[in-house]
Amino acid sequence: MNALITGITGFAGSHLAAHLLAEGDRLLGISRRGVWSDDVPREITRQVPLLAWDLAEPIAPPQAVLEAISRFAPEAIYHLAALSIPAQCGGGEPTAAAWATNVEGTGRVIDLALGLKRPPRLLQVSSNKVYAPVANDSPKVTERSPLGPQNGYGKTKLAAKQRMRQAAKQGLDGVIARSFQHAGPRQDRRLMLSEWARQFATPTNDPVVIRTRQAVLDLSDVRDVVRAYRRLVLRGQGGMIYNVGSGIARQSGAIFDLLRRLADPGRATLEEHGRRIQEPIADVNRLEQATAWRAEIPLERTLADTLAYWRERLAKG
Repeated sequence: MNALITGITGFAGSHLAAHLLAEGDRLLGISRRGVWSDDVPREITRQVPLLAWDLAEPIAPPQAVLEAISRFAPEAIYHLAALSIPAQCGGGEPTAAAWATNVEGTGRVIDLALGLKRPPRLLQVSSNKVYAPVANDSPKVTERSPLGPQNGYGKTKLAAKQRMRQAAKQGLDGVIARSFQHAGPRQDRRLMLSEWARQFATPTNDPVVIRTRQAVLDLSDVRDVVRAYRRLVLRGQGGMIYNVGSGIARQSGAIFDLLRRLADPGRATLEEHGRRIQEPIADVNRLEQATAWRAEIPLERTLADTLAYWRERLAKG
């Protein structure tokens, strides 16, 4: 299969590229600057041509980019490009940058897909942040659960879903993957597991800072998540939304304690506020029934691999 990936140089994008290459797919990548980050494995960068296209820019893509994509003739587009760090996206309402990338950028990818000679299937990666707050005693959500994003990121992802719905009326073959939290090697240092692993990997006696031990969340390995994306491209029903998560409620303190045992059991820790936070937990029945996907990577491996990544990265200076 010929697959085009937007946001290929990012965390999930590079893991998706590795998986698709292993499955025998031919790839073409898009990123804002058209430059690979230093930590993307060479076996990916050697095999995948990379195009520069900033989806936030309110102009048509460069002609050379359009011609390259047209020649490549993608059968699938995996749309991962997005701003996702909370500080970049806005607390209550979306920042201009988040709206331009996550909403208008999705519209430009839709236009690209519909304008190709043979429109491909488009997988748009959304987020559990579109759901309304859940109760502590009933946190599991299906794809039909109430929506009510509480931050700028979630609001942009909900708006992007509306763009997908509108495009379906124009003939777009689209599927939405509503992803829950995922982690693994190469994740941004500002996100929970990477933030902890980086601190443990730093040679210092300073305590490791954790915001709260009382957050309850659904955490998957990114390598499992990207397997689900490919399954949805192959087997998902057009026009449908699928939760992608572990379906398991995990407490942040338990995750942290497991990492601490792997990294440095004697290291002091500091909890900043200790507030109870309840995140939605994925009901993944629809995904499993449609694709036969199952999460396979145990949490212990996710933690160990993330810690090893940060130790290696910091050792290089």
